[in-house]
Amino acid sequence: MHHQIDHRKLGRTTEHRIAMLRNQAVSLFKHDRVKTTLEKAKELRRFAEKLITLAKKDTLHARRIAARDVHDPEVLRKLFATLGPLYATRPGGYTRIVKLGWRKGDGAQLAFLELVGREPKIEEKPVKGKAKKAETSETAAEEPKKKVAAKKAAPKKKAAAEKTAKAPAKKAKAEPAAAPEKTTEE
Repeated sequence: MHHQIDHRKLGRTTEHRIAMLRNQAVSLFKHDRVKTTLEKAKELRRFAEKLITLAKKDTLHARRIAARDVHDPEVLRKLFATLGPLYATRPGGYTRIVKLGWRKGDGAQLAFLELVGREPKIEEKPVKGKAKKAETSETAAEEPKKKVAAKKAAPKKKAAAEKTAKAPAKKAKAEPAAAPEKTTEE
């Protein structure tokens, strides 16, 4: 039975575990979402929600307590200027855990830890070599579409051009017919 156990040790020393949670909390506040194992996500949730609760107070004392764990000044400003007021009326539950399945290498269960009510910034980092292939494949995929669109538009343009070409020709035929009649009258 697991009575009166305060937290998960995560197979790390106390110092390592606290440092890891601090770093992950900074990443969570910076990017609005973190991908990690389910156990780490559950521990990080406890850690991050305490910091958000401090940010709701927005006092000097609360800032100093939060600054112990959030060592990035930019993220600390975001925590107190953006996240604190955002969750000011919310009585808790600032994060959500989304399970992703199991990691292929070791079978660990993965999860996203997200801030509720925030649109996560998803930044894809280009991989060397693959980014160029992706760009060329996108342009290669667009070229046939452009050619098909051009072929569809070409008959319409030709038909419009022929109509404009035929209209002056009809007027030209009508005008010369009227001109000889005038010459015969004179």
